[in-house]
Amino acid sequence: MTIYAFIFARGGSKGLPRKNILPLAGKPLINWSIDIAKSVPDISRIFVSTDDEEIAGVAKAAGAEIIDRPTELASDTSAEWLSWQHAVKWVDQKYGSFEYFVSLPATSPLRGVEDIEAAINKLKTTAADICITVSPAQRSPFFNMVKHKNDDLVELVNNKRDIVRRQDSPEVFDITTVAYVTTPNYIQQNKGVMSGSVTSVCVPRERAIDIDTQIDFEFAQLLAEKAMQK
Repeated sequence: MTIYAFIFARGGSKGLPRKNILPLAGKPLINWSIDIAKSVPDISRIFVSTDDEEIAGVAKAAGAEIIDRPTELASDTSAEWLSWQHAVKWVDQKYGSFEYFVSLPATSPLRGVEDIEAAINKLKTTAADICITVSPAQRSPFFNMVKHKNDDLVELVNNKRDIVRRQDSPEVFDITTVAYVTTPNYIQQNKGVMSGSVTSVCVPRERAIDIDTQIDFEFAQLLAEKAMQK
């Protein structure tokens, strides 16, 4: 059984410039994903797909193999799914076919080994095409999420008239960037994460933070330092 980990880290982040190599609790953000992948016994190779030389240097020093991402796949408008397809093809040509693809975005540094293993095992034991990670949502489209309509007014995202209390709304979850587990064939034959049958594992919110802004980074720093003190 061959399971490979992939980390996709382009250099052009605008929400938090250079976020993939910002130091979080003493080490570059991307190294958190590389190090946790090393701790999963079933993962035999770790790849970082990037268009950025500095990110590549940091990742290589941490023990990852670098996939040079084409410039056209590293813009603000390019879909990361295309980079997944590029990486699968690159690895297949260099090392031959493999069974499972595990994406570990650098923006979720607080994931645990148990979260990755749970996602891998879930996909192995179901008929789904892909396993994503989720966490309990703090807001519900059935009760306290709104969207704009005409005349600068708002309405509920999902306006079911029979739901009058949050307790009555269906349980909803946020998709996290803790882990995505699928197969190379699914990636090459489809156009996105939700194209096929999707299963999930639930991750506690404290391990599911997704860093996109400075506030996210500062919160992750706080949680990381707290965990290191235990």
